[in-house]
Amino acid sequence: TWRTFLTNHLASAASMDFFTVSTLTGRVLFVVLVLSHHRRRIVHLNTTAHPTAEWAAQQVVEAFPDATPPRWIHRDRDRIYGAAFQRRVAGMGIAEVLSAPPSPWQNPYVERVIGSIRRECLDHVIVVNESHLRRVLSSYLLYYHRSRTHLGLNKDTPDRRPTAETSVGPIIVMPEVGGLHHRYERHAA
Repeated sequence: TWRTFLTNHLASAASMDFFTVSTLTGRVLFVVLVLSHHRRRIVHLNTTAHPTAEWAAQQVVEAFPDATPPRWIHRDRDRIYGAAFQRRVAGMGIAEVLSAPPSPWQNPYVERVIGSIRRECLDHVIVVNESHLRRVLSSYLLYYHRSRTHLGLNKDTPDRRPTAETSVGPIIVMPEVGGLHHRYERHAA
């Protein structure tokens, strides 16, 4: 089944999807997200106002710049994944796994991350322009990788967190994502 496939090949699979963000002036920006299933790590995120199949293909190259592409990439059947994209992915030795046409739940990891980005960040920010969106998303990525815990990772983060020493020192607050989220750590006395 689909679930068995994901479980058996988690370390050698990635997902890719697009989502849109409206700016203050009503422009629509497209965001591409490439997620490694192993450790739920976002390996690439980029924005554009005018995506093309060539641009999408280049994003896969930028996501896996070394000779370490995943074995499979899960994606939907969007028209943005045209012939140029398919040739580039095949040339990198990546097999495409396509979800059924109206079935976003077949790409659950990347859909869940996109939902988290929307709920935890973009729903609280008015995006001014593309460079502002990039700054906001870069800030969110730092938070996501270092501080945001995942139940699927046994309440750890994609960048493994060191276990904190028990201490009686004060708890300090570190704002993240422009103050939308906070990280709490106990410092030694």
